[in-house]
Amino acid sequence: MRPLDELILSKGQFNPAGARRVAQFLGLLRTTRLRRPADLIGLHEAALYFRAYPHNPRVLRLADALLQDFAPRLASMDHTPFEDPEVSGIASTAVSTNFSYDFARALIDRYARHILIDWDNYAHPERLGAILARLLPVAAEDWTVEPHVDWRAWWESSRANLPWLLERIDPLSYDLLEIPLVWSLGETGAARTLTRLPHRGTFYHHAPLLRRSEVSIDAELAGHPIVTTRLSPARASRIFAVIQTTSAVRYRELWGFSHPDLNHFYLADFGRGVAFYFFGIPREWRLPLRAYHCGMYFKNGVPMGYFEGLSFFERMEAGFNLYPTFREGETAWLYARTLKLFHEHLGVRVFSVDPYQIGDENDEAIASGAFWFYRKLGFHPASPETARLMEREEAKIARQPGYRTPAATLRRLAKAPLFYGKGAEDWANFSIHALARRWKAHPPEIQRAKDAAEELRYLRLLQRNPDLRRKLLK
Repeated sequence: MRPLDELILSKGQFNPAGARRVAQFLGLLRTTRLRRPADLIGLHEAALYFRAYPHNPRVLRLADALLQDFAPRLASMDHTPFEDPEVSGIASTAVSTNFSYDFARALIDRYARHILIDWDNYAHPERLGAILARLLPVAAEDWTVEPHVDWRAWWESSRANLPWLLERIDPLSYDLLEIPLVWSLGETGAARTLTRLPHRGTFYHHAPLLRRSEVSIDAELAGHPIVTTRLSPARASRIFAVIQTTSAVRYRELWGFSHPDLNHFYLADFGRGVAFYFFGIPREWRLPLRAYHCGMYFKNGVPMGYFEGLSFFERMEAGFNLYPTFREGETAWLYARTLKLFHEHLGVRVFSVDPYQIGDENDEAIASGAFWFYRKLGFHPASPETARLMEREEAKIARQPGYRTPAATLRRLAKAPLFYGKGAEDWANFSIHALARRWKAHPPEIQRAKDAAEELRYLRLLQRNPDLRRKLLK
């Protein structure tokens, strides 16, 4: 096989022989010229994986060196294949999308010189006309009476720029403009190739990774508490800038990544080189009923995925996404540690997974077999019909070695939420949307807690109110 194929296949070999092979191929590939975009993507992802999961200091140094020198490899290449959300963010490429106002403003504050309007992909430049006619009165000469106005020419001749526009327009109006921005990542820290957070010590993998069969959510919940530290707003602001940039180059915007509470920003030390930074949202951006928390995982300083949790009483809707680069890592252990953290921090003990997370209108989740990931960790379908289909599939798997559930069946399995935890059956038919349509108000004490500095007391009050719980579930 080619050295690149050998390197990719070495991901599961965490032993002395595997360490030697990985070091050999990283060293060889550092000076090997690859011409196909797919090969360059494969090399990039393998090197980034071994930067996060190194066998020893030598592997870490070689992976870092290869990534540091990666940008010139793409100099004369068509960058289109590198724009897919699964691989976007590689050094020297660009990201193009219509970010929301909050994301656009934050990114432009940091990277103004590298972000422009992507005129070639602007489907509705005429929408900019009404705004420019208000901000540049002479532009109204064209906007009011002329057809097919060249708004790009107006923009460039007026010397307008994006910071100028964002200072003069409200968020809703900006979002309605749907302005695509092209962000040239170059060789800056914005590119995920080089994104790192400082970390204390490196965790080296001398032995095989923790397998899913070795992970028990119950055992994690019963184990020693996870050490958490509340960070200063200044440190939180620096780390959040990395989190938001990482999410943006992946074309992902979370509500919490647009509206973070930097005054209540925490670091959880998961062990094995994993730091999880998590936070809620300020009171002015909160949801009426559910408490909101989100965060991002860093493995040996490398960002590798994010989590979003929506909590109500003792139940949390858990949204977990590990970037494709790292899905051959210790995913089940990481997920179990996350549930443990929020059980300890928020008091939640029932966890649900939305149908989208397991494949409902989500081809990525179907391809990864997300349903079976959660099922093998102990989750159970809320729907009796889905449970019967699952049992039939489990019987086929037991009878037929090598059997794989067809995609069509996975889509049927993904039609109902999955649950984990004592009392989960109480929530099987619960709908936050149905409740919201009938909602009037929280009791005063609970509403005051919802509006407090953090939503922790709000959840604790709900969890200590069984009569309100029964009433709302009914």
